[in-house]
Amino acid sequence: MENEIELLTNEELISWGVETVEFQEKFLRISNGLISNGVMPKREVIKHFLEIVKDPKSHIKTKGKFYNIAVYVSKEYEKGNTIELSDLAKNILENPASVKAVFQLEKGETMVKLSQSLLENPLEYEVYGKNEIEQGAYNQMNTAMRLPISVKGALMPDAHQGYGLPIGGVLATLNNTIIPYAVGVDIACRMCLSIFDFPETVIENENDKLKAMLMEHTFFGIGCTTRRKFNEDLFDKPEWEATKLIRDLKYKAYEQLGTSGTGNHFVEWGIIEISAFDSEINIPVGKYLALLSHSGSRGFGGNIANYYSKLAMQKTILPDEAKHLAWLDMNKQEGIEYWLSMNLAGEYASANHHEIHNKISKALGHSPLIRIENHHNFAWKEKLPNGEDVIVHRKGATPASTTELGIIPGSMTQPGFVVRGKGNANAINSASHGAGRQMSRTAAFKNLTKESFAKVVEEAGIQLIGGGLDESPMVYKDIYKVIENQKDLVNVLAKFTPKIVRMADSKEKAED
Repeated sequence: MENEIELLTNEELISWGVETVEFQEKFLRISNGLISNGVMPKREVIKHFLEIVKDPKSHIKTKGKFYNIAVYVSKEYEKGNTIELSDLAKNILENPASVKAVFQLEKGETMVKLSQSLLENPLEYEVYGKNEIEQGAYNQMNTAMRLPISVKGALMPDAHQGYGLPIGGVLATLNNTIIPYAVGVDIACRMCLSIFDFPETVIENENDKLKAMLMEHTFFGIGCTTRRKFNEDLFDKPEWEATKLIRDLKYKAYEQLGTSGTGNHFVEWGIIEISAFDSEINIPVGKYLALLSHSGSRGFGGNIANYYSKLAMQKTILPDEAKHLAWLDMNKQEGIEYWLSMNLAGEYASANHHEIHNKISKALGHSPLIRIENHHNFAWKEKLPNGEDVIVHRKGATPASTTELGIIPGSMTQPGFVVRGKGNANAINSASHGAGRQMSRTAAFKNLTKESFAKVVEEAGIQLIGGGLDESPMVYKDIYKVIENQKDLVNVLAKFTPKIVRMADSKEKAED
Protein backbone atom coordinates (compact mmCIF):
# COMPACT_ATOMS: atom_id res chain seq x y z
CA MET A 1 0.00 0.00 0.00
CA GLU A 2 1.25 3.51 -0.72
CA ASN A 3 1.93 5.69 2.31
CA GLU A 4 -0.35 8.58 3.02
CA ILE A 5 -0.80 11.40 5.47
CA GLU A 6 -4.19 10.88 7.06
CA LEU A 7 -6.26 14.05 6.98
CA LEU A 8 -9.19 14.93 9.18
CA THR A 9 -12.51 13.93 7.62
CA ASN A 10 -16.16 14.98 7.80
CA GLU A 11 -16.93 11.56 9.26
CA GLU A 12 -14.56 12.16 12.16
CA LEU A 13 -16.07 15.58 12.89
CA ILE A 14 -19.56 14.06 12.84
CA SER A 15 -18.45 11.24 15.16
CA TRP A 16 -17.34 13.92 17.63
CA GLY A 17 -20.69 15.73 17.48
CA VAL A 18 -20.17 18.41 14.78
CA GLU A 19 -22.96 18.21 12.24
CA THR A 20 -23.00 21.82 10.97
CA VAL A 21 -21.76 21.76 7.38
CA GLU A 22 -20.44 25.34 7.44
CA PHE A 23 -18.32 24.64 10.50
CA GLN A 24 -17.01 21.40 9.00
CA GLU A 25 -15.92 23.20 5.84
CA LYS A 26 -14.21 26.04 7.72
CA PHE A 27 -12.35 23.76 10.10
CA LEU A 28 -11.30 21.17 7.53
CA ARG A 29 -9.96 23.81 5.14
CA ILE A 30 -7.63 25.19 7.81
CA SER A 31 -6.75 21.99 9.70
CA ASN A 32 -6.00 19.79 6.69
CA GLY A 33 -3.84 22.55 5.23
CA LEU A 34 -1.76 22.49 8.40
CA ILE A 35 -1.56 18.67 8.40
CA SER A 36 -0.71 18.25 4.70
CA ASN A 37 1.99 20.94 4.82
CA GLY A 38 3.59 19.39 7.88
CA VAL A 39 2.93 22.45 10.07
CA MET A 40 0.98 20.53 12.69
CA PRO A 41 0.42 16.79 13.23
CA LYS A 42 -3.10 15.46 13.22
CA ARG A 43 -3.03 14.71 16.94
CA GLU A 44 -2.44 18.40 17.68
CA VAL A 45 -5.17 19.45 15.26
CA ILE A 46 -7.65 17.16 17.04
CA LYS A 47 -6.61 18.58 20.39
CA HIS A 48 -7.23 22.15 19.22
CA PHE A 49 -10.50 21.19 17.55
CA LEU A 50 -11.96 19.63 20.70
CA GLU A 51 -10.77 22.49 22.90
CA ILE A 52 -12.40 25.02 20.57
CA VAL A 53 -15.72 23.19 20.62
CA LYS A 54 -15.62 22.80 24.39
CA ASP A 55 -14.56 26.37 25.22
CA PRO A 56 -14.08 28.70 22.20
CA LYS A 57 -13.55 31.89 24.27
CA SER A 58 -10.51 30.56 26.10
CA HIS A 59 -9.05 29.50 22.77
CA ILE A 60 -9.57 33.01 21.32
CA LYS A 61 -7.16 34.38 23.89
CA THR A 62 -4.29 32.31 22.50
CA LYS A 63 -4.62 34.01 19.08
CA GLY A 64 -3.27 30.86 17.48
CA LYS A 65 -3.76 29.37 14.04
CA PHE A 66 -7.39 28.55 14.83
CA TYR A 67 -8.29 32.04 16.05
CA ASN A 68 -10.83 32.71 13.27
CA ILE A 69 -12.52 29.35 13.83
CA ALA A 70 -12.71 29.98 17.57
CA VAL A 71 -14.32 33.37 16.94
CA TYR A 72 -16.84 31.79 14.57
CA VAL A 73 -17.79 29.07 17.08
CA SER A 74 -18.08 31.61 19.88
CA LYS A 75 -20.50 33.74 17.85
CA GLU A 76 -22.55 30.65 16.99
CA TYR A 77 -22.76 29.76 20.69
CA GLU A 78 -23.96 33.29 21.49
CA LYS A 79 -26.79 32.73 18.99
CA GLY A 80 -27.72 29.52 20.80
CA ASN A 81 -26.28 27.23 18.12
CA THR A 82 -24.17 25.10 20.44
CA ILE A 83 -22.30 21.91 19.61
CA GLU A 84 -22.68 18.94 21.96
CA LEU A 85 -19.53 16.82 22.05
CA SER A 86 -20.12 13.10 21.62
CA ASP A 87 -18.99 10.53 24.20
CA LEU A 88 -16.11 9.60 21.89
CA ALA A 89 -14.90 13.21 21.81
CA LYS A 90 -15.22 13.55 25.59
CA ASN A 91 -13.22 10.37 26.03
CA ILE A 92 -10.43 11.78 23.87
CA LEU A 93 -10.36 14.98 25.93
CA GLU A 94 -10.25 13.04 29.18
CA ASN A 95 -7.72 10.48 27.92
CA PRO A 96 -5.04 12.23 25.83
CA ALA A 97 -3.24 8.90 25.39
CA SER A 98 -6.08 7.77 23.16
CA VAL A 99 -4.94 10.29 20.57
CA LYS A 100 -1.26 9.38 20.61
CA ALA A 101 0.21 9.37 17.13
CA VAL A 102 2.23 6.56 15.62
CA PHE A 103 4.75 7.54 12.97
CA GLN A 104 6.25 5.25 10.35
CA LEU A 105 8.92 6.51 8.02
CA GLU A 106 8.78 4.84 4.61
CA LYS A 107 10.15 6.27 1.37
CA GLY A 108 10.79 9.55 3.12
CA GLU A 109 7.13 10.11 3.97
CA THR A 110 5.51 10.24 7.37
CA MET A 111 2.31 8.31 7.90
CA VAL A 112 0.22 9.50 10.82
CA LYS A 113 -2.20 7.06 12.43
CA LEU A 114 -4.28 7.69 15.52
CA SER A 115 -4.65 5.05 18.15
CA GLN A 116 -8.19 3.96 19.01
CA SER A 117 -9.39 3.81 22.59
CA LEU A 118 -11.73 1.10 23.87
CA LEU A 119 -15.08 1.68 25.53
CA GLU A 120 -14.86 1.66 29.32
CA ASN A 121 -17.36 -1.22 29.58
CA PRO A 122 -18.25 -3.91 27.02
CA LEU A 123 -21.61 -3.81 25.28
CA GLU A 124 -23.94 -6.54 26.47
CA TYR A 125 -24.05 -9.71 24.39
CA GLU A 126 -25.90 -13.03 24.40
CA VAL A 127 -24.20 -16.22 25.59
CA TYR A 128 -25.42 -19.73 24.83
CA GLY A 129 -24.21 -22.60 27.01
CA LYS A 130 -22.75 -20.31 29.69
CA ASN A 131 -21.52 -23.10 31.95
CA GLU A 132 -19.63 -24.83 29.13
CA ILE A 133 -17.44 -21.88 28.08
CA GLU A 134 -13.94 -21.18 29.39
CA GLN A 135 -13.03 -17.82 30.93
CA GLY A 136 -10.51 -17.04 28.19
CA ALA A 137 -13.30 -16.94 25.61
CA TYR A 138 -15.31 -14.55 27.81
CA ASN A 139 -12.28 -12.30 28.22
CA GLN A 140 -11.74 -12.09 24.48
CA MET A 141 -15.42 -11.46 23.76
CA ASN A 142 -15.54 -8.73 26.42
CA THR A 143 -12.61 -7.02 24.73
CA ALA A 144 -14.29 -7.29 21.32
CA MET A 145 -17.44 -5.69 22.73
CA ARG A 146 -15.38 -2.69 23.89
CA LEU A 147 -14.32 -1.79 20.35
CA PRO A 148 -15.72 1.59 19.27
CA ILE A 149 -16.95 -0.06 16.05
CA SER A 150 -18.83 -2.93 17.75
CA VAL A 151 -22.62 -2.93 17.45
CA LYS A 152 -23.79 -6.36 18.62
CA GLY A 153 -22.28 -9.69 19.66
CA ALA A 154 -23.05 -13.26 20.68
CA LEU A 155 -21.09 -16.25 21.99
CA MET A 156 -21.96 -19.73 20.74
CA PRO A 157 -21.98 -22.83 23.00
CA ASP A 158 -18.84 -24.30 21.39
CA ALA A 159 -16.83 -21.16 22.19
CA HIS A 160 -13.22 -21.34 23.31
CA GLN A 161 -10.22 -19.05 23.28
CA GLY A 162 -8.55 -18.17 19.98
CA TYR A 163 -6.76 -15.12 18.52
CA GLY A 164 -8.60 -11.81 18.76
CA LEU A 165 -12.23 -12.91 18.61
CA PRO A 166 -12.80 -16.26 20.38
CA ILE A 167 -13.69 -19.32 18.33
CA GLY A 168 -17.49 -19.39 18.46
CA GLY A 169 -17.67 -15.59 18.62
CA VAL A 170 -20.10 -13.60 16.47
CA LEU A 171 -19.50 -9.87 16.12
CA ALA A 172 -21.47 -7.25 14.20
CA THR A 173 -19.52 -4.06 13.48
CA LEU A 174 -20.19 -0.79 11.68
CA ASN A 175 -20.87 -1.45 8.03
CA ASN A 176 -17.63 0.13 6.78
CA THR A 177 -15.33 -1.94 9.02
CA ILE A 178 -13.94 -5.45 8.79
CA ILE A 179 -11.60 -7.27 11.21
CA PRO A 180 -9.37 -9.87 9.52
CA TYR A 181 -8.66 -11.74 12.78
CA ALA A 182 -12.40 -11.86 13.54
CA VAL A 183 -12.79 -13.74 10.26
CA GLY A 184 -9.89 -16.01 11.12
CA VAL A 185 -6.69 -17.34 9.59
CA ASP A 186 -8.40 -20.20 7.74
CA ILE A 187 -10.74 -17.96 5.75
CA ALA A 188 -14.04 -19.63 4.78
CA CYS A 189 -13.31 -22.87 6.60
CA ARG A 190 -16.26 -24.92 5.48
CA MET A 191 -18.45 -28.00 5.93
CA CYS A 192 -19.72 -30.02 2.97
CA LEU A 193 -22.04 -33.05 3.04
CA SER A 194 -23.07 -35.31 0.13
CA ILE A 195 -25.98 -37.73 0.70
CA PHE A 196 -26.18 -40.80 -1.55
CA ASP A 197 -29.08 -43.11 -2.32
CA PHE A 198 -27.45 -46.11 -0.65
CA PRO A 199 -28.66 -47.87 2.50
CA GLU A 200 -26.58 -47.81 5.68
CA THR A 201 -25.50 -51.44 5.13
CA VAL A 202 -23.15 -50.34 2.34
CA ILE A 203 -20.63 -49.22 4.98
CA GLU A 204 -20.12 -52.84 6.04
CA ASN A 205 -20.66 -54.51 2.68
CA GLU A 206 -18.34 -52.20 0.72
CA ASN A 207 -15.96 -51.17 3.49
CA ASP A 208 -12.69 -51.79 1.65
CA LYS A 209 -13.94 -50.02 -1.46
CA LEU A 210 -15.06 -46.93 0.47
CA LYS A 211 -11.81 -46.77 2.40
CA ALA A 212 -9.82 -47.07 -0.85
CA MET A 213 -11.74 -44.08 -2.27
CA LEU A 214 -10.64 -41.94 0.65
CA MET A 215 -7.05 -43.06 0.23
CA GLU A 216 -7.03 -42.33 -3.50
CA HIS A 217 -8.98 -39.06 -3.66
CA THR A 218 -8.17 -37.19 -0.42
CA PHE A 219 -4.89 -35.44 0.36
CA PHE A 220 -3.84 -33.94 3.69
CA GLY A 221 -0.96 -31.78 4.88
CA ILE A 222 0.26 -28.20 4.98
CA GLY A 223 2.04 -28.35 1.63
CA CYS A 224 0.13 -31.12 -0.11
CA THR A 225 -0.98 -30.66 -3.73
CA THR A 226 -2.98 -32.52 -6.37
CA ARG A 227 -2.17 -33.06 -10.04
CA ARG A 228 -5.58 -34.00 -11.43
CA LYS A 229 -8.46 -31.50 -11.26
CA PHE A 230 -12.14 -32.25 -11.72
CA ASN A 231 -13.09 -28.65 -12.54
CA GLU A 232 -10.75 -25.67 -13.01
CA ASP A 233 -13.35 -23.05 -13.99
CA LEU A 234 -12.85 -21.05 -10.78
CA PHE A 235 -9.44 -19.91 -12.01
CA ASP A 236 -10.99 -18.17 -15.02
CA LYS A 237 -12.51 -15.51 -12.76
CA PRO A 238 -11.08 -11.99 -13.24
CA GLU A 239 -10.68 -11.61 -9.46
CA TRP A 240 -7.48 -13.66 -9.69
CA GLU A 241 -5.85 -10.63 -11.32
CA ALA A 242 -7.23 -8.07 -8.85
CA THR A 243 -4.17 -7.58 -6.62
CA LYS A 244 -0.49 -8.49 -6.67
CA LEU A 245 -0.94 -10.73 -3.62
CA ILE A 246 -3.74 -12.71 -5.27
CA ARG A 247 -1.73 -13.03 -8.49
CA ASP A 248 1.28 -14.28 -6.53
CA LEU A 249 -0.86 -16.89 -4.73
CA LYS A 250 -2.83 -18.12 -7.74
CA TYR A 251 -0.49 -20.98 -8.61
CA LYS A 252 -0.35 -22.18 -5.00
CA ALA A 253 -4.13 -22.13 -4.88
CA TYR A 254 -4.35 -24.08 -8.12
CA GLU A 255 -1.92 -26.75 -6.90
CA GLN A 256 -3.77 -27.20 -3.61
CA LEU A 257 -7.28 -27.38 -5.07
CA GLY A 258 -8.87 -30.60 -3.87
CA THR A 259 -6.77 -30.98 -0.72
CA SER A 260 -7.46 -30.73 3.01
CA GLY A 261 -5.57 -29.09 5.82
CA THR A 262 -4.25 -30.46 9.09
CA GLY A 263 -5.61 -30.18 12.63
CA ASN A 264 -9.36 -30.77 12.83
CA HIS A 265 -9.89 -31.05 9.06
CA PHE A 266 -11.24 -34.35 7.77
CA VAL A 267 -13.05 -36.30 5.07
CA GLU A 268 -15.22 -39.17 6.32
CA TRP A 269 -17.82 -41.70 5.33
CA GLY A 270 -20.76 -42.17 7.63
CA ILE A 271 -24.47 -42.83 8.01
CA ILE A 272 -26.93 -39.96 7.88
CA GLU A 273 -30.25 -40.49 9.61
CA ILE A 274 -32.86 -38.02 8.39
CA SER A 275 -35.35 -37.54 11.20
CA ALA A 276 -37.50 -34.69 9.85
CA PHE A 277 -38.63 -33.93 6.31
CA ASP A 278 -37.37 -30.63 4.93
CA SER A 279 -38.64 -29.37 1.58
CA GLU A 280 -35.21 -28.12 0.53
CA ILE A 281 -33.46 -31.42 1.29
CA ASN A 282 -36.46 -33.31 -0.11
CA ILE A 283 -35.30 -36.78 1.00
CA PRO A 284 -37.62 -39.16 2.89
CA VAL A 285 -36.96 -39.90 6.55
CA GLY A 286 -34.47 -42.79 6.80
CA LYS A 287 -30.78 -43.78 6.86
CA TYR A 288 -28.40 -43.19 3.95
CA LEU A 289 -24.70 -43.29 3.03
CA ALA A 290 -23.06 -39.85 3.31
CA LEU A 291 -19.69 -38.18 2.80
CA LEU A 292 -18.72 -35.28 5.09
CA SER A 293 -15.69 -32.99 4.74
CA HIS A 294 -14.24 -30.12 6.74
CA SER A 295 -11.56 -27.87 5.27
CA GLY A 296 -10.95 -24.28 4.23
CA SER A 297 -9.10 -22.08 1.76
CA ARG A 298 -5.70 -23.69 2.37
CA GLY A 299 -2.49 -21.70 1.84
CA PHE A 300 -4.29 -19.14 -0.31
CA GLY A 301 -6.63 -18.05 2.49
CA GLY A 302 -3.92 -18.31 5.13
CA ASN A 303 -1.62 -15.93 3.27
CA ILE A 304 -4.45 -13.48 2.63
CA ALA A 305 -5.34 -13.55 6.34
CA ASN A 306 -1.77 -13.00 7.52
CA TYR A 307 -1.09 -10.13 5.14
CA TYR A 308 -4.24 -8.14 5.89
CA SER A 309 -4.19 -8.89 9.63
CA LYS A 310 -0.74 -7.30 9.86
CA LEU A 311 -1.87 -4.41 7.69
CA ALA A 312 -4.92 -3.84 9.91
CA MET A 313 -2.70 -3.72 13.00
CA GLN A 314 -0.55 -1.09 11.27
CA LYS A 315 -3.56 0.98 10.22
CA THR A 316 -5.58 0.72 13.43
CA ILE A 317 -3.58 1.08 16.62
CA LEU A 318 -5.30 -0.57 19.59
CA PRO A 319 -4.28 -1.35 23.19
CA ASP A 320 -2.29 -4.59 23.49
CA GLU A 321 -5.21 -6.66 24.74
CA ALA A 322 -7.19 -5.75 21.61
CA LYS A 323 -4.47 -5.50 18.96
CA HIS A 324 -5.63 -8.62 17.10
CA LEU A 325 -9.03 -6.98 16.65
CA ALA A 326 -7.65 -4.22 14.45
CA TRP A 327 -9.95 -3.39 11.56
CA LEU A 328 -9.72 -2.14 7.99
CA ASP A 329 -11.83 0.66 6.53
CA MET A 330 -13.90 -0.81 3.70
CA ASN A 331 -14.06 2.60 2.04
CA LYS A 332 -10.27 2.58 1.62
CA GLN A 333 -8.13 0.54 -0.75
CA GLU A 334 -6.91 -1.98 1.81
CA GLY A 335 -10.44 -2.70 3.03
CA ILE A 336 -11.74 -3.07 -0.52
CA GLU A 337 -8.88 -5.46 -1.32
CA TYR A 338 -9.47 -7.60 1.76
CA TRP A 339 -13.20 -7.89 1.10
CA LEU A 340 -12.57 -9.01 -2.48
CA SER A 341 -9.83 -11.43 -1.36
CA MET A 342 -11.95 -12.90 1.44
CA ASN A 343 -14.86 -13.56 -0.90
CA LEU A 344 -12.55 -15.15 -3.47
CA ALA A 345 -11.19 -17.37 -0.68
CA GLY A 346 -14.79 -18.33 0.07
CA GLU A 347 -15.40 -19.40 -3.51
CA TYR A 348 -12.10 -21.26 -3.49
CA ALA A 349 -12.98 -23.13 -0.26
CA SER A 350 -16.28 -24.24 -1.79
CA ALA A 351 -14.58 -25.36 -5.01
CA ASN A 352 -12.00 -27.20 -2.92
CA HIS A 353 -14.72 -29.31 -1.27
CA HIS A 354 -16.47 -29.85 -4.60
CA GLU A 355 -13.25 -31.28 -6.05
CA ILE A 356 -13.10 -33.87 -3.27
CA HIS A 357 -16.80 -34.77 -3.40
CA ASN A 358 -16.95 -34.87 -7.20
CA LYS A 359 -13.95 -37.17 -7.48
CA ILE A 360 -15.31 -39.54 -4.86
CA SER A 361 -18.81 -39.44 -6.38
CA LYS A 362 -17.30 -40.36 -9.76
CA ALA A 363 -15.40 -43.26 -8.17
CA LEU A 364 -18.61 -44.38 -6.47
CA GLY A 365 -20.46 -44.19 -9.78
CA HIS A 366 -23.34 -42.17 -8.33
CA SER A 367 -24.19 -38.50 -7.97
CA PRO A 368 -25.43 -37.39 -4.56
CA LEU A 369 -29.11 -36.82 -3.89
CA ILE A 370 -28.15 -33.46 -2.41
CA ARG A 371 -25.07 -31.56 -1.32
CA ILE A 372 -25.32 -29.34 1.78
CA GLU A 373 -22.57 -26.89 2.72
CA ASN A 374 -21.83 -23.78 4.75
CA HIS A 375 -18.96 -21.43 5.65
CA HIS A 376 -17.67 -20.47 9.03
CA ASN A 377 -14.70 -18.07 9.52
CA PHE A 378 -16.22 -15.44 7.27
CA ALA A 379 -17.89 -12.02 7.24
CA TRP A 380 -21.21 -11.05 5.69
CA LYS A 381 -23.04 -7.78 4.96
CA GLU A 382 -26.31 -8.07 6.88
CA LYS A 383 -29.07 -5.99 8.48
CA LEU A 384 -30.06 -6.03 12.13
CA PRO A 385 -33.78 -6.10 12.99
CA ASN A 386 -33.73 -2.30 13.45
CA GLY A 387 -32.60 -1.92 9.83
CA GLU A 388 -28.99 -1.05 10.64
CA ASP A 389 -26.45 -2.26 8.08
CA VAL A 390 -23.56 -4.13 9.70
CA ILE A 391 -20.71 -6.48 8.92
CA VAL A 392 -21.26 -9.78 10.76
CA HIS A 393 -18.08 -11.71 11.56
CA ARG A 394 -18.63 -15.40 12.39
CA LYS A 395 -15.37 -16.90 13.62
CA GLY A 396 -16.17 -20.56 14.10
CA ALA A 397 -19.92 -19.97 13.91
CA THR A 398 -22.54 -21.17 11.44
CA PRO A 399 -25.03 -18.86 9.67
CA ALA A 400 -28.49 -19.81 11.00
CA SER A 401 -31.21 -17.70 9.41
CA THR A 402 -34.50 -19.42 8.61
CA THR A 403 -33.46 -19.77 4.98
CA GLU A 404 -30.18 -21.55 5.71
CA LEU A 405 -29.17 -25.16 6.21
CA GLY A 406 -26.05 -25.85 8.23
CA ILE A 407 -23.82 -28.70 9.37
CA ILE A 408 -22.55 -28.89 12.97
CA PRO A 409 -20.01 -31.73 13.39
CA GLY A 410 -19.12 -33.39 16.69
CA SER A 411 -15.88 -35.39 16.85
CA MET A 412 -14.59 -38.55 15.19
CA THR A 413 -16.62 -40.67 17.66
CA GLN A 414 -19.62 -38.38 18.12
CA PRO A 415 -22.25 -37.50 15.54
CA GLY A 416 -22.71 -34.29 13.61
CA PHE A 417 -26.06 -32.68 12.82
CA VAL A 418 -27.76 -31.13 9.81
CA VAL A 419 -29.76 -28.15 11.03
CA ARG A 420 -32.03 -25.40 9.81
CA GLY A 421 -31.62 -22.02 11.45
CA LYS A 422 -34.38 -20.38 13.44
CA GLY A 423 -33.25 -16.84 12.65
CA ASN A 424 -32.68 -15.88 16.29
CA ALA A 425 -31.89 -12.15 16.27
CA ASN A 426 -30.26 -12.28 19.72
CA ALA A 427 -27.70 -14.72 18.30
CA ILE A 428 -27.33 -12.58 15.16
CA ASN A 429 -28.77 -15.48 13.11
CA SER A 430 -25.93 -17.79 14.14
CA ALA A 431 -25.21 -21.21 15.69
CA SER A 432 -22.13 -23.18 16.73
CA HIS A 433 -19.74 -24.57 14.11
CA GLY A 434 -19.02 -27.79 15.99
CA ALA A 435 -18.64 -29.26 19.46
CA GLY A 436 -15.79 -26.95 20.42
CA ARG A 437 -12.60 -27.83 22.26
CA GLN A 438 -12.52 -28.36 26.00
CA MET A 439 -8.81 -29.24 26.02
CA SER A 440 -6.00 -27.40 24.27
CA ARG A 441 -3.59 -29.19 21.96
CA THR A 442 -0.79 -28.74 24.47
CA ALA A 443 -2.92 -30.23 27.24
CA ALA A 444 -3.92 -33.14 24.99
CA PHE A 445 -0.31 -34.11 24.29
CA LYS A 446 0.49 -33.79 27.99
CA ASN A 447 -2.47 -35.66 29.47
CA LEU A 448 -3.57 -38.23 26.87
CA THR A 449 -1.93 -41.42 25.68
CA LYS A 450 -1.96 -43.18 22.34
CA GLU A 451 -3.40 -46.24 24.11
CA SER A 452 -6.38 -44.36 25.57
CA PHE A 453 -6.97 -42.64 22.23
CA ALA A 454 -6.92 -45.94 20.31
CA LYS A 455 -9.26 -47.57 22.83
CA VAL A 456 -11.91 -44.87 22.54
CA VAL A 457 -11.80 -44.99 18.74
CA GLU A 458 -12.02 -48.79 18.68
CA GLU A 459 -14.92 -48.91 21.13
CA ALA A 460 -16.82 -46.44 18.93
CA GLY A 461 -16.30 -48.67 15.90
CA ILE A 462 -14.43 -45.98 13.96
CA GLN A 463 -11.88 -46.80 11.28
CA LEU A 464 -9.35 -43.99 11.56
CA ILE A 465 -6.75 -43.07 8.95
CA GLY A 466 -4.35 -40.49 10.37
CA GLY A 467 -5.29 -38.22 13.27
CA GLY A 468 -3.31 -37.43 16.41
CA LEU A 469 -3.71 -37.09 20.18
CA ASP A 470 -4.64 -33.41 19.80
CA GLU A 471 -7.73 -34.49 17.86
CA SER A 472 -8.77 -37.22 20.31
CA PRO A 473 -12.52 -37.34 20.98
CA MET A 474 -11.74 -36.48 24.61
CA VAL A 475 -10.56 -32.96 23.71
CA TYR A 476 -14.04 -31.97 22.50
CA LYS A 477 -17.17 -30.96 24.35
CA ASP A 478 -20.20 -33.25 24.39
CA ILE A 479 -21.95 -32.46 21.11
CA TYR A 480 -25.35 -33.39 22.58
CA LYS A 481 -24.96 -30.69 25.26
CA VAL A 482 -23.81 -28.19 22.64
CA ILE A 483 -26.89 -28.90 20.52
CA GLU A 484 -29.16 -28.70 23.57
CA ASN A 485 -27.67 -25.31 24.46
CA GLN A 486 -28.66 -23.91 21.07
CA LYS A 487 -32.16 -25.31 20.74
CA ASP A 488 -33.36 -21.71 20.37
CA LEU A 489 -31.02 -21.23 17.42
CA VAL A 490 -31.55 -24.29 15.18
CA ASN A 491 -33.86 -27.20 14.40
CA VAL A 492 -32.15 -30.57 13.97
CA LEU A 493 -33.11 -32.32 10.72
CA ALA A 494 -30.62 -35.19 10.57
CA LYS A 495 -27.81 -36.91 12.45
CA PHE A 496 -24.54 -37.95 10.79
CA THR A 497 -22.59 -40.79 12.44
CA PRO A 498 -18.96 -41.12 11.25
CA LYS A 499 -17.64 -44.58 10.34
CA ILE A 500 -14.47 -44.24 8.21
CA VAL A 501 -12.47 -41.12 9.05
CA ARG A 502 -9.43 -39.72 7.28
CA MET A 503 -7.34 -36.88 8.75
CA ALA A 504 -3.80 -35.53 8.40
CA ASP A 505 -0.91 -37.58 9.72
CA SER A 506 -0.32 -37.11 13.45
CA LYS A 507 3.12 -35.61 12.73
CA GLU A 508 1.62 -32.68 10.80
CA LYS A 509 1.41 -29.32 12.55
CA ALA A 510 -2.20 -28.23 13.17
CA GLU A 511 -3.32 -25.31 11.00
CA ASP A 512 -7.05 -25.06 11.78
